[in-house]
Amino acid sequence: MQDERHTLRATFEEVPDLYDQARPTYPEELFEDLIALARLEPGASILELGPGTGKSTLPLARRGFRIVGVELGEGLANVARRNLSEFPDVEIVNVRFEAWETNERFDAVIAFTAFHWIDPGAKYAKTARLLRAGGSLAVVTTKHVLPEGADPFWTEVQEDYDAVAPSPDNRPPPRPDEVPDLSEEIEASGFFRNVAVRRHLHDVPYTADEHVAVIDTYSGHRAMPEEQRLRLYERIHRRIGDRVVRKTYLFVLNVARRT
Repeated sequence: MQDERHTLRATFEEVPDLYDQARPTYPEELFEDLIALARLEPGASILELGPGTGKSTLPLARRGFRIVGVELGEGLANVARRNLSEFPDVEIVNVRFEAWETNERFDAVIAFTAFHWIDPGAKYAKTARLLRAGGSLAVVTTKHVLPEGADPFWTEVQEDYDAVAPSPDNRPPPRPDEVPDLSEEIEASGFFRNVAVRRHLHDVPYTADEHVAVIDTYSGHRAMPEEQRLRLYERIHRRIGDRVVRKTYLFVLNVARRT
C-alpha cells in the first residue's frame, strides 16, 4: 500500500505546467475560515505540505503570511517558485516531507488536497512536533460530488470508464452528505484536538478540452497505460462534445489544535 501511494503521489511531477493550468483554485471563503479557525494573525508562520504549484499558497501569501512549502516534485516546486516569486516571505523546499528537518516551529501546518499522500507515521506525529504550543493543523480534502440537480454527464460517463478501464471503483461521485471529514482520524491520532469542520461547495464549468486537461492531472489517470488513457480521453471528449459540463467540488476543512 505504501509503495502504491509513493508511486501515485509522484505522477503529478509528469505534468507540472498542465497541473498549474488545469487544476481549479480554491474559494476565498475557505481561506477566511482557515485563518479565523486557526487564529492566524498577520505575519504568522505557516508550513504547507504538498503545495504543488502554489494553488493554495498564493492566496495565503497575498494575505501576508510567512510560508515554507515542502514539495516532493521538482517540477511542481519550480512552477510554485515562479508563481510566488514576488513574495520574499515564501520559501518552497523540494524534498519529501517525511525526510525534511528544521529547527523552526510554526503557527500552523496546512495541507490542501495533499494530506492523504503523507506517510501515516508522519501525518500527525511530525506535524505536531513542528508546531509551536497552541499551533493549529488545517487540512483541506477535495472531493467531486453530485448535489441535487447535478449534470447527468457524471453518471453517463461511467459507461466510458467501464468500456476502457473496467473496475469496481467505477461509480458516479457521491452526494455531498456522504463525504466524511477527518474529525475521528484526527482525534484518534492523540496529537490533536479537532476544533471545527467547514464544508464548501464550489462549481466549475468545463469544456471538453478543459475537462480532459484536468483529469489528465489525476494520479489514477496518469497511472494508466498511455494507449488506454488516450482511448478513454477520446471517448470522454466525444461524449461532452460542444457542451459545457458543470462539476461540483466539495472542500472539507478540518482545523485542529495541538494537544
